[in-house]
Amino acid sequence: MTTQTGGALDDLVIADFGRVLAGPYATMMLADLGAEVIKVERPGTGDDTRSWGPPWVGEESSYFLGVNRNKRSVALDLSSREGLDEARRLVERADVMVENFLPGTMDRLGLGYEQVREINPDVVYCSITGFGGHNNLPGYDLLIQAVGGLMSITGPDADTPTKVGVAVVDVITGMHAALGILAALRHRDRTGQGQRVEVNLLSSLLSALANQSSGYVAAGVVPTAMGNRHPSIAPYELFTTADRPLVLAVGNDRQFASLCSVLGLDELASDERYATNAARVANRDVLVKTINEALSSETADTWFDALTAERVPCGPLNDLADAIALAERLGLTPVVEIDDERRERPLRQIANPIRLSATPATYRTTPPRLGEQ
Repeated sequence: MTTQTGGALDDLVIADFGRVLAGPYATMMLADLGAEVIKVERPGTGDDTRSWGPPWVGEESSYFLGVNRNKRSVALDLSSREGLDEARRLVERADVMVENFLPGTMDRLGLGYEQVREINPDVVYCSITGFGGHNNLPGYDLLIQAVGGLMSITGPDADTPTKVGVAVVDVITGMHAALGILAALRHRDRTGQGQRVEVNLLSSLLSALANQSSGYVAAGVVPTAMGNRHPSIAPYELFTTADRPLVLAVGNDRQFASLCSVLGLDELASDERYATNAARVANRDVLVKTINEALSSETADTWFDALTAERVPCGPLNDLADAIALAERLGLTPVVEIDDERRERPLRQIANPIRLSATPATYRTTPPRLGEQ
């Protein structure tokens, strides 16, 4: 565990009115980098994710634990005068305020951007919504995956729309929120002026659809689900071996020639049907069948060793336990243990993925109990 107590953001105070995933993920990333994050929760129940289980760690939700380390918790009843007064005192001294209530809610409470700016003119105020600040629609990750087009390109075929196995839209939106906050803080450093940062789940997803959304807006192509295949690259999918599936991610002609050499299929590299990526995409079905037949003679690990030795991108299909073990073998330190007085034993968590040479992420405290501070 890192013992350093400072960080790149250790002079910042963040009033965190976020809940569930997008907001808490953003503020945890900033907390890991040193910011003091004060999490405002409802008395009695707290953040919704405190009750989202299984899995449980004792009586605590592993979901909540996964995105709320390095924070302090205060329980404030925002429907009461006393709770609102305390909230205003908090935002008055905060550098950053984060909220993800339905649009209009914070204005009605007297905690909207214009109202907070009156008592804290240089505040960076981040609002996270489902569909933008003028649309009074609730946003949950599954809903956005459906209406935002992600489910239509995920799954085995166009008739089987499938959600991604994690709330990826919330995570992407949280990263966008953190990036927007840091950009606004940089602007404040130069000018002394705060500003409002707005992110929403739908826009974040459309941006993150990257090549798929670009293919539609630039070329008019509406993508559909292709299972594990890629619309623009081949061979780039899951293949069968003698024991378990293996992914090949062949992105250029050199890699394809090396793949053919290792598989004993050298003639394919010069075959006009497969000599270029565009040709391989056009003739994908026959190519995939030929590669599958060759791969079936050996195990996935055997092919992994042989192909990676020739710099062909590939890898066996791992579960999460295998994935963490791989990261550990590669020296990435994917898991940290946080030991503080809150718990009888250290809490294991996934490490912050950002590596800073001078001000690394720190793991100071485990997630707080409700209203602990």
